[in-house]
Amino acid sequence: MAKTTPPRQLRATLVDLFKRQPNKPLNHKQLSSTLGITDARTRELIAQLCEELADDGRLERIGRGKYVLSRPPGERPVGTIQISRFGKGWVMLPNGEEIAIPKGFTGTAFWGDTVEVEWIRRGKRHTPRVAAIAERLRKQYVVVLEQVRDYAFGHPSDTRIHVDFFIPASMMNGATDGQKVIVEMVSWDDPEDGPVGRVAEVLGMPGDNEVEMHAILAEFGLPYAFPPGIEEAADEIRKEINADDLKGRRDFRDITTFTIDPADAKDFDDALSIRALENDRWEVGVHIADVTHYVRPGSIVDEEGRSRATSVYLVDRTIPMLPEALSNNLCSLRPNEDRLAFSAVFQLDAAGQIRDTWIGRTVIHSDRRFTYEEAQQRIETGEGDHAKEIQQLNTWARKFRSARFEKGAIDFHSEEVKFELDETGKPLRAVVKVMRESNQLIEEFMLMANVAVARFLAKPAQKGTQESPTRTAIYRVHDKPDPEKLQTLRLFVRRFGLEMDKPTPANAESAIRELLRQAAGSNSEQVIQTMAIRSMAKAEYRTEYMSHFGLAFPFYTHFTSPIRRYPDMMVHRLLDHYLQGRPAPPPAEFDRQAQHSSNMEKRAAEAERASIKYKQVEFLMSRIGELYFGTVVGAIGRGVFVELEDNKCEGLVSRDRLWPEDYWSFNEETFAMEGTRSGQTIHLGDRVLVRVEAADMAKRMLDFSMVDPSGR
Repeated sequence: MAKTTPPRQLRATLVDLFKRQPNKPLNHKQLSSTLGITDARTRELIAQLCEELADDGRLERIGRGKYVLSRPPGERPVGTIQISRFGKGWVMLPNGEEIAIPKGFTGTAFWGDTVEVEWIRRGKRHTPRVAAIAERLRKQYVVVLEQVRDYAFGHPSDTRIHVDFFIPASMMNGATDGQKVIVEMVSWDDPEDGPVGRVAEVLGMPGDNEVEMHAILAEFGLPYAFPPGIEEAADEIRKEINADDLKGRRDFRDITTFTIDPADAKDFDDALSIRALENDRWEVGVHIADVTHYVRPGSIVDEEGRSRATSVYLVDRTIPMLPEALSNNLCSLRPNEDRLAFSAVFQLDAAGQIRDTWIGRTVIHSDRRFTYEEAQQRIETGEGDHAKEIQQLNTWARKFRSARFEKGAIDFHSEEVKFELDETGKPLRAVVKVMRESNQLIEEFMLMANVAVARFLAKPAQKGTQESPTRTAIYRVHDKPDPEKLQTLRLFVRRFGLEMDKPTPANAESAIRELLRQAAGSNSEQVIQTMAIRSMAKAEYRTEYMSHFGLAFPFYTHFTSPIRRYPDMMVHRLLDHYLQGRPAPPPAEFDRQAQHSSNMEKRAAEAERASIKYKQVEFLMSRIGELYFGTVVGAIGRGVFVELEDNKCEGLVSRDRLWPEDYWSFNEETFAMEGTRSGQTIHLGDRVLVRVEAADMAKRMLDFSMVDPSGR
């Protein structure tokens, strides 16, 4: 911009900049940089114009020389709030912007609520505050009761809930001191007082496994059991397959078919068939349980599945999306039984190239149920029943996997730990789960089916139209990395001696992939991978077409797990709809369900992590004082987080328990702890020796201390 730009034109330009980022506070230096202005006189003019715009009411002063665009009454920004344990809040807006809310101005909001924000005048400054609660994240809260005379306080189990509940005697519902209960909010009129709650359900005493698992589900708003009538309705669904059921289905019952699943699996929702054809070709079928044949739209079973949206996997149990009569029986592709399926069938040449694809409804008969261990044994030795078929499938799977990575797919492999539990749910030992070729075999063919179905759904509604998705569909999407977040990652990885190209929208994909390639096999690989994941968008369900960055697929959906994911059921119904030549249905309801399913998936993942954390704490309770080697995986102002090598349990080493004894300060730029006297620095990725100091079951927290690496 020229130095001679007239003030009136510059004033309009400034207002336009604020309109582009209506909730982001900006000062005159940031505005000047954005406009490329370097001369002092024009920069001073920008500062002056900001003052004038604030006086005119076009901008609002929010302190420290920063301004934000004024909003007309009724145009408040709406977003999701996060509140620290110290009372400060951050409202995350749908466009990715963030509004910081000072302590004392979060109103009656809880962590995770959807809120409206307004700015109030305080002298010459305008301060953002929570003006209203648009929607509560939860209707129920898990608390531990502390009884005081004829009333009680409820202390939330979730440490993100920053205030206690007040529970009058008339609302105790028979609960007593020390019990863990579920409360519903009755009122919260004044932020200076605590919310008033009513005990809705008494769970029991903290520490009991059933109580804690039930509490975790309630904490994240997830169901514990099916409502009355759901399981009975599922039991009444006709189990026999008759001639009408087979009409329009391809018959695969005489073709070699088997399932490969974990040893403890109870439901088998996918199977593979394989047979040799003429001309050196093979036919491979990916067969998925035909859940929607049994679960009809609008039925109470379907409505409950729609509400749940996903099965939930806690450490010691599965909370299924569908009743057991369906998930473990009718819709489970059990061996030696005829089963109805929805299938993607491929013709492959000897090199594994797909020559033809067919999608439709089928009937199958599984010959064998393999565990991953049994399939792996056949891959390695070539011995046992169906070894030839499994080895052929594995040969292709290796090629598919290699081709994916050559096209840019990211291998976010990580070690997972599974706890072996006794009959009461107490963890006995931790076992690291290993991803072997038999797991990868199934993964590759499921990916292939999902891609084929996505391509079918993405076909234009009318022949001869432009090649872009125009039919209503559900996609599993994963957006490209944000260059700004990658810039933070770029600065972070320099301390590991790794360099990234300066991220731009054009090179964001290649930059992160090259970084992970450089880090592969190093001691810092896991930490860098974790930070890379945090810099990327989360996969979600949408009706709008978008590629899947992490898998490097231009088209992708979820088709292969309708027993445990409602979006897969929606995809099955859409497939049937289009295969019958019907026009695209209106997208509005699919939009709503896609968003709901994404939200429920997130809750289920959080609940799973909470259950794992609880078992980690329980596992180490009897190991107080023991020493373990671990890796520094996180750092905050009050200490560092260490993940133990042997069992993947994670705990906090507070600043006063770091080694050596020193005054430690947190460097926000390097995510490191720096010792003032010793000159030592503790970085993410460092291997350290720690002692287990404490295990807090109520807060699901472990406390470690760092000790001399020599063990003294």
